[in-house]
Amino acid sequence: MTYRPALFPVSIKGVVLQHGKVLLLRNERDEWELPGGKLERGEDPPARLRQEISEECGWAASVGPILDSWQYHISDGVDVLIVTYGAEVATSDPPQLSHEHKQAGLFGEDDVEALRMPDGYKRSIRAWYALAGRRAGRAPVSRPGSQSCSPPRPEDEPPAWPAGRRWPGRSR
Repeated sequence: MTYRPALFPVSIKGVVLQHGKVLLLRNERDEWELPGGKLERGEDPPARLRQEISEECGWAASVGPILDSWQYHISDGVDVLIVTYGAEVATSDPPQLSHEHKQAGLFGEDDVEALRMPDGYKRSIRAWYALAGRRAGRAPVSRPGSQSCSPPRPEDEPPAWPAGRRWPGRSR
């Protein structure tokens, strides 16, 4: 018997913050999700994510670090490897809804837990809010049921990043 590795499409998603609120899009399954899309062979993930964010909501985004990854089981025989990145936008314009989604919304950190969406997205959103709080000089927030974060060391602190630039010390 020959070993055949499981193959999954890779979907890159962005936790996009606009003035402290996260952008979420309602899909055809009536779930909220993060903007993003399928990564094709040979594509640069951050570049592809910037393109997806632009197509799905009309915003130019700065893409930051990888936040999380997990295998998402959508239905029988349909699994996807999800990789989430942190992202920010400088615009105050509302998101422009594309044909791919039913609704767009901006949600505060405390609103996310009650929304119908995969737990992996919620975990990524919590992670990006924690990192964003550290960058702004706020103490990390610990919530019941979440893993606590140790205070950041200066060498762990993510710098502001220009679009397209890799973070120092990160090989991803």
